[in-house]
Formats: sequence, C-alpha cells, structure tokens
Amino acid sequence: MSARTELKSDFLTAAGWPNAATSPITGDASSRSYQRLMNPETQETAVLMDAPPDHAGSSAPFVAVASYLAGTGLSAPTIFAHDLDHGFLLLEDFGDNLFSDVITKSPMSERPLYEAAIHVICHLQDHPNPDLPRFDAVRMAQACDLAFLHYRPIPATHLDDDAQRAIEQLSDQLSQLDDFSRVSLRDFHAQNLMWLSERAGLARVGLLDFQDAVQTHPSYDLMSLVKDARRDVSPELADHLIQLFCQIRSYDETTFRAEAALISAQRNLRILGIFARLSRNMSKPHYIDMVPRVWTHLQTDLAHPALAKLRRTLNGILPEPTPDLLNRLRTPCQTQS
Repeated sequence: MSARTELKSDFLTAAGWPNAATSPITGDASSRSYQRLMNPETQETAVLMDAPPDHAGSSAPFVAVASYLAGTGLSAPTIFAHDLDHGFLLLEDFGDNLFSDVITKSPMSERPLYEAAIHVICHLQDHPNPDLPRFDAVRMAQACDLAFLHYRPIPATHLDDDAQRAIEQLSDQLSQLDDFSRVSLRDFHAQNLMWLSERAGLARVGLLDFQDAVQTHPSYDLMSLVKDARRDVSPELADHLIQLFCQIRSYDETTFRAEAALISAQRNLRILGIFARLSRNMSKPHYIDMVPRVWTHLQTDLAHPALAKLRRTLNGILPEPTPDLLNRLRTPCQTQS
C-alpha cells in the first residue's frame, strides 16, 4: 500500500466511510482526482476529492468558495469532511446529470438549462465577495503568456519581443474597462454544471470546479458559458443569452458586447496555451482536439470592430491550427532557448 493510499484509507475511516465501494469519476485538467463512494450497507453515495497539495495546491479555496456559494442560496456540494493538510475532501454527490449530458439526451432542454445558468451568473454578481482575488486587466493580460510560450510549433522558455508587445497591447485595452469586481467561478461551462431537478429555483443548478473563483469583469462567466471550448453553442443561442444577461443586468448591449469580445479573446488566447501545455507537459494530448474550436472562438472575438488592432497583432504572431501544428502540439518536444 502506497503512503498516499494509506492516508486516504485513514481519512475515509475517520469520516465514517471505511468500507466504501469506489468507482472513478472523470476529473478536470488539474492534478485532482475524484472517486464516487458507495456505502455497502445504506447505499448512500459521496464523492472523494483527492488533491495532493504538492501538485494541486491547497484545497482551502474550494472550501471557502463552497461556503460562500451555499451562503447565497446556490448549490455547491456540501463538504462532509476534509483534511486540508493532505488534500482530501468528502463531498456531497450531485449525481451524473451534467448539463452537457442532459442536453445530449434531451436537446430541447438546452435553452432552458442555459437560461438557468445565466440567472445563476446574475445572482453571483448581486452577491460580491471581496475576499476573492482580483483578476484585473494586468493579471488577465499576463495570464496570456501561456499562448506565446506553448501554442507554437516549438515551445519557448521566454517571451520574445512580439509576445511582449501583444501582452502590453492587451493590457492597455483591458485597462480601459472599469469593472473588475464581479464574482466569477472561472470555469463556468456545461461540463461543470449539474442539473438537480429535484431542487427549486436557482438551486437546481449544481456548481462544480469553483476553487479558482475571482473578482473580475462581469462578462467572464458568460463568455465561458457561450464560448465553450468543449461543446458548440449555436450563435443564435449565444446571442439570446447575451441579450438576456444584458436585460437582467440593465447593461447597454452594444457597449457590453464590445467589452465581452475583449474578455472572451483573453480567455481563448489563454486556453490555447493551457491546452498546448497540458498536451506537451502533462501527457494529455486529447485537449488538442478542442484547439480548432477555441481558435474559431478567438477569431470570432477578434472580428469585433473594437478589437481590430489586437486582431492584426495576434494574427501576425499566432499560427493557425493546421494539421501539422496540431500533430506537433500532441507530441512532447524539447524547448528552445
């Protein structure tokens, strides 16, 4: 028995689940892993999050954000037990009804489920959380360095002059926005949302993967939802959801769409870098299958007239996801100096 397995066994015993049957649950892009537990006597289930602190970082933010979300009346998994020193959490089991799976089985449910998600985003923005870190213009621009380091035929170890100029230009344009105070869960999309049909109101939307929550621009989670890297959202539905959001929040739609295009461009630029790094550095090449969709999202964002200068800059630096580039991104290789 490995030391990690022994620690997990001790945690489950202390939590009252010593003899639980286990089955794996698909995780996210991090070093966290998940198992569904079943009590053989009561048939009750729970979820074990295994997040080694030396790889996944502290789980304290997850605990804190879960408490905040529950305090606003939203559905975050109840935390039955935790060992933050070793990175184990025992969580409420929300089941298997991911938005993406529910929609696949019942396509007519797509619009009402996405509308419910919009109302959750608006609810979050009515409940500020000053304890969350700020993801402001400078930090957002700096976070795009991953694209210039990893989304390229040969990964780099440092930013060249063109990349530095692009980041500075992105930072300058982001700095023209005046609101970075709204709660964002960051990875707000159809594979991190559960449909809890037995609950009422906003609580029917179960929330997952929120440990990286921040204060940032009000469009961030909306763009995460409608410009999903993992599934296609039709332009018609995306337009409807943006209109609904602006109506609820009383935003001027023209101004908001320009700001949202910029925020979405930042997100998709960063995602290109994240997916390339996951493939090359963490042996997860399946993320490259989503790169063409992310690239299309980025080009749609950059097509907004307000982003014309940024479009010229980025398209002069970033390579298109040709079959050759995608194959290179799937293959680990040496970095250049």
